[in-house]
Amino acid sequence: MKRRIASHYALIDGALERDIVVEVDDTCAITSIWRTATLDSVAGVEFYPGILIPGMVNAHCHLELSYLRGAIAEGLGYGGFARQIGLVRGEYSDQERVQAAKAVDALMWQQGVEAVADIANDELAMEVKSGSGIEYHTLFEFFGLRSSATEGHFELASRHTLSNVTPHSTYSVQEVPFRDICQRNREFISLHFLESESEEQLYDHRGSLAEWYERMGWRCDFLHYGSPTERVVRCIGRDTRLLLVHATQATAKDIAEIERHTAKATWVLCPESNRYISGTRPPVELLRSMGAQIAIGSDSLASARSLSLIDNLKLLDTIPLAELLTYATLNGAKALGIDEHKGSIAVGKRPGLVVIEGADLHTLSLTPESTTRRIL
Repeated sequence: MKRRIASHYALIDGALERDIVVEVDDTCAITSIWRTATLDSVAGVEFYPGILIPGMVNAHCHLELSYLRGAIAEGLGYGGFARQIGLVRGEYSDQERVQAAKAVDALMWQQGVEAVADIANDELAMEVKSGSGIEYHTLFEFFGLRSSATEGHFELASRHTLSNVTPHSTYSVQEVPFRDICQRNREFISLHFLESESEEQLYDHRGSLAEWYERMGWRCDFLHYGSPTERVVRCIGRDTRLLLVHATQATAKDIAEIERHTAKATWVLCPESNRYISGTRPPVELLRSMGAQIAIGSDSLASARSLSLIDNLKLLDTIPLAELLTYATLNGAKALGIDEHKGSIAVGKRPGLVVIEGADLHTLSLTPESTTRRIL
């Protein structure tokens, strides 16, 4: 039984189009898309007021941290947040952690999330993900300056589909494990990147990170690169899909160097997390002026009030709505390498369908009341 679905507007090929009907079959595949000026006369159309978009892609999430909702105060800054999360992570049972992950997964599905690039430190949430309608791509992150043994992480990833290993960042992994991971994972690497000014300062032996490492007696064997950007360029292959997450401190020079190095970089912005932790804003205008590919992530409930992608988009309200929605759909699908079947409303794809309700349809902009709801 085929369904015919329409809305006031639909996101088609990066533009918001009117009078569009999308037909899907019982496998949720799109079989036909057409425009009609007489929508009311088309038999069997389900009409949803608002804007029709494909299922969204959350390009950076920590589902396993869902149990930390509200556990860490806002505005602590990056260093304060990092210290606090280390203190509270051990205060919850496995049952509490799994229940929180289940609830958040169900909510993301209802809100229209179709796929997620999810960062994990253990297997506790994997059963939740394997039973979800959402397509999770899990990256077990390697973290820490006192270990170089990556084999356990790769063995962990081998036990699960759509899973691999990634370094946490350019400042928290020594040279041997960083290069080992980047050599063995040629599919996609996701890095917390230039989230605070101390990351860049570390390579010049100054700043809060350098001071912390000095107090702990930790030595970094990668500072000869001179900058986080140079380390990325020299260690990660040109053909590896690269997700650079947060990038609130990225400059035009950083962006240009990355873009010259690879055509497969995606800058994943998490504006709600940046607001929550340090009151900063990602450099979205700079990135788009330089032609960079931008996607949207939610980060975790340890560092955000919600994981709603539409709420994250509201914080980037200077950007035209059709472009914003592309960040949360097709660009995220490209970052994960799943754009052949997800990320856009196109014949032959199974992207899921979502309606944005509460948008201003006269100015084509999001409002504080805008929400998303899955319809397919």
